[in-house]
Amino acid sequence: MKLVSWNVNGIRASVKKGFEEVVSDFDADVFCFQETKAQDDQVEEALKGITDYELFTNSAEKKGYSGTGILSKQKPISFGSDMGIEDHDMEGRISYAEYDAFYLVNVYVPNSGNGLKRLDYRSGWDKDFTDYLLNLSKKKPLIITGDFNVAHTENDLANPKSNYNKTSGFTQVEIDGFEHMLSTLKVKDSFRTLHPDTFDKYTFWSMRGGARSRNVGWRIDYFLVSESLWPKVKSAEIHDQIMGSDHCPISLEIDI
Repeated sequence: MKLVSWNVNGIRASVKKGFEEVVSDFDADVFCFQETKAQDDQVEEALKGITDYELFTNSAEKKGYSGTGILSKQKPISFGSDMGIEDHDMEGRISYAEYDAFYLVNVYVPNSGNGLKRLDYRSGWDKDFTDYLLNLSKKKPLIITGDFNVAHTENDLANPKSNYNKTSGFTQVEIDGFEHMLSTLKVKDSFRTLHPDTFDKYTFWSMRGGARSRNVGWRIDYFLVSESLWPKVKSAEIHDQIMGSDHCPISLEIDI
């Protein structure tokens, strides 16, 4: 089973930049995407040319903001969304698909914002999201993917010293929240586990200053896999040659 995840930074813009071709080229069983910046009906209209997948979306109440979606070749047992907490469920940040062997949870974790003004909210969100996932994991193993808006270690961004505790995505609060999730859920960071000595592969680059051409990036997009499923994982890759967003796609292959 091949799974792909991509923060598209606007699904309608992404379609104009070749999103359908990317989906076709990957030929994945499931393609998750984040930051649709569109309502459910707008996503459906934008992706009407993709006919061999089931589509599930979760959009924010605020138009043109956030949002997640899943394309699945196989019809899942169920689709679902949100954690059941009103404060968190207005932004369309969670969508999931249930399969025989696992839950696939697609997430767009809140950014702590300029000046870290949303860091307290983000910290609470991380705790509540972990509790939500822990409840799901009592039923089936988990594969969690998406944009987590945190670089886990200093090896996961190009300039750790200048960003530490100053820039959203690399504060100790966010790192601790991510580590708490990994340990509580007993999940593995698939790319880092399989590529422990690869330190220059990133999934996000700022649009400013030619960051992508200089590979001044961040690894903030992940596939996290329950330890019980880990022996079935075959590969985890970052596809940084694919353009069309300020993020690049990531993939996971698992023998299910």
